[in-house]
Amino acid sequence: MYGTVVLSVALDLLEEVYGPQPPPGITDAWEQVLLENVVYLAGDERRLLAFELLRTRIGTAPPALLACDIADLSEVTGMGIRAGAQARKLQAAAREALAHFGGDLSGALASMPPADARRALRRFPAIGEPAADRILLVAGPHSVPAVDSNGLRALVRLGLVPEASSYAVTYRSAVALLGAAVHPERASLLRAYLLLRTHGRELCRRSTPACAACPLAHRCGHARRAGVLRPGPG
Repeated sequence: MYGTVVLSVALDLLEEVYGPQPPPGITDAWEQVLLENVVYLAGDERRLLAFELLRTRIGTAPPALLACDIADLSEVTGMGIRAGAQARKLQAAAREALAHFGGDLSGALASMPPADARRALRRFPAIGEPAADRILLVAGPHSVPAVDSNGLRALVRLGLVPEASSYAVTYRSAVALLGAAVHPERASLLRAYLLLRTHGRELCRRSTPACAACPLAHRCGHARRAGVLRPGPG
């Protein structure tokens, strides 16, 4: 109960600081799979640029990706590293979409129960459990709690989620907390996902957290251990 109350308050405080978060620009499930694979180890801006280049130069339909020469695909995926490997992942994803989902991944996911939809997404390259949950939430066929690595770090530092030896176990604890603390409708779960992600990127950074500026420092075990004293509500 304590964790759910603290998280609810924390999300309101984060929204006061960052404002309502804009929804993701790419919401289609299949396009999110491509976005995940179009470049390797690139920031959001560069990833989106590569995706737009893919969309305009080659197309995002599975047949278009399979008909494209790997060298042409590599010119797009070359906006990150491992261009050839990423190009082959795009074509592997296209084959999977055609072979198992008739080329209509979004429609297939909407017809499945959430657990089956999550397993279906994990058939694709680079889509693990966190990415599958995010895709389902953003695309909208299922309202499932999701959190990315930035948001997960913030929840661990706040002491709301125990950090396990396995990332997967830590992630599942966070999802359980979100499921208990946040209204199950899509808008509320997406709000939580986006606010926690923004906080982890802006202030609760991995190597240089800005604890002195954090609106949650008064509730944060990490900030206390760091010697940061910031007055705030009890």
